[in-house]
Amino acid sequence: MTVTSSTPFLNSAEQSQIRDLLRRTAKTEIMPRFQNLSAQDVSTKSRDDDLVTKADLASEAMITAELQNLFPHAVVVGEEVISKHPSLRTQMADHEICFVIDPIDGTWNFANGIPLFGIILSVLHFGRPIYGLLYDPVMDDFIEADLGQSTCDFSDAQDRRRSLRTAQPRAAEDLTGYIHFGLLPKETQFTLAPHLPKFRRTSVLRCSCHEYRILAQGHVDFCLSSILNPWDHAAGVLTTQLAGGVSKMLDDQEYNAWLTNGYLLSASSEKTWNTVADILRPVLMEG
Repeated sequence: MTVTSSTPFLNSAEQSQIRDLLRRTAKTEIMPRFQNLSAQDVSTKSRDDDLVTKADLASEAMITAELQNLFPHAVVVGEEVISKHPSLRTQMADHEICFVIDPIDGTWNFANGIPLFGIILSVLHFGRPIYGLLYDPVMDDFIEADLGQSTCDFSDAQDRRRSLRTAQPRAAEDLTGYIHFGLLPKETQFTLAPHLPKFRRTSVLRCSCHEYRILAQGHVDFCLSSILNPWDHAAGVLTTQLAGGVSKMLDDQEYNAWLTNGYLLSASSEKTWNTVADILRPVLMEG
């Protein structure tokens, strides 16, 4: 199978089945547990603020099982199974078709009762994103990106759709964006901090799903991350690109799921990408 920009991997019926699957998963496994978790329902992974809940595990199991039934020849992997079997992380880009799931992106928010979380689903073709969904279970709406159709659309609970466009270029001092500052090494934080006032505002939502959704809707200008988990970024990279933005590594490499090191910069336009990169690249890559 060869995937091109004019060949959708998923037809409209299959896309509808996936949207329905995420909605049913949220209704069954996620929303009933929101603000209703016991201490036994929450545990930690790599750090004390890297959380996993019973809802993460149950929703990933449900999505995985149904995707395997719908697409028996595709590989399906989720964040939580990868945390138990890390070798799967390096194998994603080896497959012609690989579904990647983040069953609850923004688990810290979810576990602390903050209604800012989502489900991220992407399809990779040898590591390159070709389809992505960014779903908000609270508002029951999607942002859907399809390389084959070259579209990035918003769809609400009534399935009304509208095309999305990223923001127009602005001067550096007028730009707002997300920088995953707390996930950088401490020495890098000290080096980078004096340069942040060059932008109007930088912040973080602790939820890549909503950061990319907001970028695609034109409400912020850029997002930078040094943690390259494909379940966090693959759908967002495609969403940014098809909404009119640029998403690639700070060293100009094209994004691919096999990458484990470097800085991923997504921005609303090529001009904005270059403006941000001109500020960040000397600090992060040449310091």
